[in-house]
Amino acid sequence: MMLGWNIFPIIAAVVLLLAVAGAVVALIRRERSTLAVWCMGASVAAMLTFVVMLWLTLERPPLRTMGETRLWYSLFLLMAGLFTYMRWHYRWIMSFSTLLAGVFILINILKPEIHDQSLMPALESIWFIPHVSVYMFSYALLGCATLLSIVALVRRRCDLNSAIERLLYGGISFLSIGMLTGALWAKEAWGAYWSWDAKEAWAAVTWGLYLLALHLAPTTKGRSVAYHIIVILGFLALQMCWYGVNYLPSAAESIHTYNS
Repeated sequence: MMLGWNIFPIIAAVVLLLAVAGAVVALIRRERSTLAVWCMGASVAAMLTFVVMLWLTLERPPLRTMGETRLWYSLFLLMAGLFTYMRWHYRWIMSFSTLLAGVFILINILKPEIHDQSLMPALESIWFIPHVSVYMFSYALLGCATLLSIVALVRRRCDLNSAIERLLYGGISFLSIGMLTGALWAKEAWGAYWSWDAKEAWAAVTWGLYLLALHLAPTTKGRSVAYHIIVILGFLALQMCWYGVNYLPSAAESIHTYNS
């Protein structure tokens, strides 16, 4: 019997219970909590185990469909929240990352998929795994940066800017690697590095917004507002790039449309 969404709700319940436990402990304890780290680490391990088992069962990387990419995004969000907590000790960050990961996990539960082992010829490339996985990791880092920006904007907390900037540097670095591997993959599969279809256009917009945010790294309180707004706009553009383009009229002709 092929491992699929039939057991995912059980795995998801374990993942979210552990993540929520870690987030709650982190909120309660003023000092950095080892228990919170262990709970969130166990949550990450459980999610990673499911992804690996699915990979082995399908005999291909689970990166082909939109639902499969949501699995990776949820995993990387939990990892990014844990890293941010351990590095900067923002007690509430794991709560936000758990909530965001939980949304994408819930979508996968409500919209189950039927998996098969097939891959279209264009996906049988050495660039397939690094391109998609690097993108998902960058999305998670940029998602955490956005959560921090929202809190900083609402609560006028300039002390978060350093962490936001470092997350942006990491996110943009991986985003750039993803765009580069995508261009090399496109050249190999379709003969051109860049074709300016809808997904590529939105990828360029996303990349440009985040670069603009870095160049506007706040030096004064006034500039901080614009900085956080651009970070948030960048994340909205990222969502459009990831799955929003699937709903555009031009999606039917795009070479980047995910299987649903």
